[in-house]
Amino acid sequence: MNLKRRQFLLLTSLGAITTGLGWILTRQNTQSADLTEADTAIAANPLKKDLLLRFVSVADTGTGAKGQYAVARAMTLYHQKNPYDLVVLAGDNIYNNGEIEKIGEVFERPYQDLLKQGVKFQACLGNHDIRTANGDLEVKYPGFNMKGRYYTFSRGNVQFFALDTNGNADWKNQLAWLEKELSLSKASWKVVFGHHPIYASGAYGSNPDFIKTFSPLFQKYGVQLYINGHEHHYERTRSINGTTYLICGAGAGNRPVGKNEWTEYSTSNLSFAAYEVYADRIELSGIGTDNRVFDKGIIKLKSA
Repeated sequence: MNLKRRQFLLLTSLGAITTGLGWILTRQNTQSADLTEADTAIAANPLKKDLLLRFVSVADTGTGAKGQYAVARAMTLYHQKNPYDLVVLAGDNIYNNGEIEKIGEVFERPYQDLLKQGVKFQACLGNHDIRTANGDLEVKYPGFNMKGRYYTFSRGNVQFFALDTNGNADWKNQLAWLEKELSLSKASWKVVFGHHPIYASGAYGSNPDFIKTFSPLFQKYGVQLYINGHEHHYERTRSINGTTYLICGAGAGNRPVGKNEWTEYSTSNLSFAAYEVYADRIELSGIGTDNRVFDKGIIKLKSA
């Protein structure tokens, strides 16, 4: 495809979103799915009749640097074509030390287009966030919509559980709270998010203590999805005892990533994740700063 042809497609896509044209871009190699060129383009999809909820997740964002802005632009374009009003923000919201005075440059300006359109960010605390006042100022910041260091909220039949996974967390009370809330939940879909990984193939790797702590709880109470950051890459696991583990920590910077036997897809590319929730499944997409879908996965309501 010559330069003039690419420019024409780009201008047509930006100027005529209502026509439903997506960017037809060069196919990206994947590890887990043979995505066609049409699959990788972000199509214009209005809210579908059977769609219960659409949301996105991103983590390790708060640098205020060009990488964060690149991911934010991709999130905004996706919103234009696939409306959503919820972002799960999985920690390290303010680098390097959780200084709340930086909130304008690392949150409000990068995401201003989404915030102006009423998109709600639900945050949890990362290890960088607790370096100032133990993260208390972030917990109180209205834009992060935190009801505490750990909390729950619902969107229809989807219930979210936000955790403080830091080493100084109130683990005794938090774990008792989590089990109680999970046991009381009537939601069809249960999504837990925290900053630190449980299963990961990056610089830090999997956390054996977290596997022992959380995996039995997730299996017992039917948690279908755990979302986290800390590792600066994207990684989706297969269903492990009914739970898919999704890392979306390449929201501003990235690091190399490998893969394990339970890895369905991994990449170090700057990116975010998008989710479409239906009655019987969640359709999950990994989306890069080139506005292409590089990974697609299905989370079933109940799986082995």
